[in-house]
Amino acid sequence: MLRRIAPILLTLVVVALGITALAAGPQTPPPRRTADYVVLVGVAGLRWEDVDPQGTPTLWQLARDGSIGSLSVRSARWPTCPVDGWSTLGAGSFAAWTGSRSDGQCPPLEVRVERPDLIGANLPEQEGIVRYNQDRLSWGTVPGALSESVRCSVAVGPGAAVAAARPFGRVDRYEPTLPEDPAELLGSCVLSIVDLGTVAGADPAARAAAARAADAQLARVLAGRPPQSLVIVAGISDTERPSRLHVAIADGPGWENGWLTSPSTSRRGYLQLVDLAPTALAALGRPMPDRPFLGRSAESVGGRPDDLSAAIAEPADADREAAAQREVAGRFFTLLAAVQVALAVAVLPLLRRARRHAGPYGPKPVPRRVVETVEVLLVAAALAVPAALLTEAVPWWRNQHPAATFAGLTAALLAAATLLVRLSPGYRTTLGPLGAVAGLTTLAIGLDVITGARLQLNGVIGYSALEGGRYAGLGTVGLGVFIAGALLSAGWLAQQVRRGWRPMVMVAAGGVAVVVVGSPYLGADSIGAIALTAGVSVAAAISAGGWLTLTRLAWAAMAGLAVTVGFAVLDLGRSPAERGSLGRFLAALGDGTGGLTVQRSSASNFDTLVNSPLTVLALAGALLVWFALLQPWGGLMRLFGIYPAIRAAMAGTGVAAGVGGVLGASALDVAGAAAALVVPVAALSALRVLDHSADRTRPVPARPAGGAAADGDADHATAGGTDEVAPGSGGTQRPGSVATKPGGAGRGRGRAVRSSAEVATG
Repeated sequence: MLRRIAPILLTLVVVALGITALAAGPQTPPPRRTADYVVLVGVAGLRWEDVDPQGTPTLWQLARDGSIGSLSVRSARWPTCPVDGWSTLGAGSFAAWTGSRSDGQCPPLEVRVERPDLIGANLPEQEGIVRYNQDRLSWGTVPGALSESVRCSVAVGPGAAVAAARPFGRVDRYEPTLPEDPAELLGSCVLSIVDLGTVAGADPAARAAAARAADAQLARVLAGRPPQSLVIVAGISDTERPSRLHVAIADGPGWENGWLTSPSTSRRGYLQLVDLAPTALAALGRPMPDRPFLGRSAESVGGRPDDLSAAIAEPADADREAAAQREVAGRFFTLLAAVQVALAVAVLPLLRRARRHAGPYGPKPVPRRVVETVEVLLVAAALAVPAALLTEAVPWWRNQHPAATFAGLTAALLAAATLLVRLSPGYRTTLGPLGAVAGLTTLAIGLDVITGARLQLNGVIGYSALEGGRYAGLGTVGLGVFIAGALLSAGWLAQQVRRGWRPMVMVAAGGVAVVVVGSPYLGADSIGAIALTAGVSVAAAISAGGWLTLTRLAWAAMAGLAVTVGFAVLDLGRSPAERGSLGRFLAALGDGTGGLTVQRSSASNFDTLVNSPLTVLALAGALLVWFALLQPWGGLMRLFGIYPAIRAAMAGTGVAAGVGGVLGASALDVAGAAAALVVPVAALSALRVLDHSADRTRPVPARPAGGAAADGDADHATAGGTDEVAPGSGGTQRPGSVATKPGGAGRGRGRAVRSSAEVATG
């Protein structure tokens, strides 16, 4: 009876853990009115390296008094040129302006502004821009949504006119340049948007001169600001490729001496351009538009250093790190893919000649030293990603040659980690390297996530704030490697216990991993938690032996579906501003705009599939597994027969990585990251199993009369007999067979031993 209901109970446990992890989110208090007026000041291209007490004293003083942060200026186009940044500011969502660009450079800001009267202005192109964003782009953005949410708005300068124009093109009040005394103008409407020009180029002198000019105009804005007002200064856009992080300062009641953040980033000191529109409306106490902004209202949090120089150094350093990460990440993953493909080619002849032959004839074995060298290289290849993660603990991007510094540090850490595995007590056993590598990987990534995922932000194997996709929690590469490490560790632990306990061990270890991935306080990846739930269910279902039948696959699918439905119900019950990605998608389906989300997801999957080096890792790993390791001479089928918990872990990893990649719009990136760990240790374990394929088995010791051995004892006898016993231990059975207890050991025991031997010998 218990055996029949065990899958149901285990499925319920996994579902409960998954929903609990996803539902327990931080409570965000509703925004409250803090200002009577809001003044948004934009300086295209302004970065923290342009701010200093001598050249820009007004900016420096404003940063001292207010809250500061790094601004990601992502828009609907890349790079975000000034006109795109102003349009995104006015839309509160990713927007873009029409027009062509040459060589990725941004054209000058040229917007036709008509002034039929001396009060406001008209943008004749605005209606076409609205249609372009809604019909041609996948975000369904409405440029002008910010100005439509207030009764009256002021624009100063052409960029501000783009942000303040209503969807039909009208700007309520407009001045082409900032007046000498702007007090009356800024006090005429609750919302004012001011364009203070552009800081562009790589010449330090030219940038400093442009920053000084903007600072002088900002002094006039602050002198004429209305009472009880919030002033936000933002580096509104890039000016050329590559993208950079920019200045964000907020000064007003409730914004004193802190770090800027928002629920859209969940990272202290980081803000998105799309957050500025909802921040302005929240500060004014105005309701959000019917179609919610993509951004979220910003807030000020503590923890900023008292020394402003030290505080500004943090976002400036983050900008340098993000720029260096973009340069190094592509090279790292390309090199990793090339090395793993080369190792796969090198392993093929070893697999063909690894099986020992009991008779006098057979191919000459590969020299032991060569095999040991390849095994060490396989361990190093599997540890490359966690070593690169730990390298982020050292500020390598500050060096004059960041790529070379990163390579040297990663190589040193990789050598140390490989040596640690090599010297571990169980290294000589078949599963010793697999368990050590999986454990180290899970520990490295898990500790980083638990401590705030600091190593993944702007890290080579993490995510970049420049891309605007994720700022906290577990990234795509980290998710793939963590899934593989956690499930392989669970499989290794399950293999150490009796057969009946293996599903419990798999669910316990996998459940902890689901919480780490899905909790908003930790990994904050709801899609990853759903995918891992399905993987854990598959692994638990077959960890005690047997194959992945339709029934077991159905239970795994039901577990993933139950977590998805449970979280969707909870997410839809939240306010629109508090919903996660799943709740927003379901709400979009309800109002008829879900097709835009599907379109974005499909486009992202295709782009990632075509352009990512991790696609090569995933495909190369799949080819090696299918055409080599799973062949009769490849050793993996024998490994699966002897160690069913390892087979379960690898099957669960494949399911979780596939589901996570498709639902997370990352194509094969999750699978490629998982393959970077799984394929090398699978090849190494297959070599070990084949090396012991001709070993004689140790007879099962006699048990007291009246009872057969437990299923778990049979498994341990099989594993130890066919894999870990040196030749000459006794017995006359054929190579690779399993000896049963002389005189019989019970019918159930005989079936367990024989079935395992049959699977092992293929």
